[in-house]
Amino acid sequence: MEAFVYSKACIQCGLCPSLCPTVFSLEPGQSAQAKGGEIPQEEWAAVQEAADSCPVSAIEVRP
Repeated sequence: MEAFVYSKACIQCGLCPSLCPTVFSLEPGQSAQAKGGEIPQEEWAAVQEAADSCPVSAIEVRP
């Protein structure tokens, strides 16, 4: 599983790093970012929750 953040859609609300800080990060004045590479299985639920909770659907999760 991999996660991607569409930077043009991101409104920098901070929800994704608050739900899953091991995968998502947010620097002041920038869009959220997903750490690259395969996500460990124990983080899958948190990543999916972040994607489902994003108010602008800026996160895509790929198998």
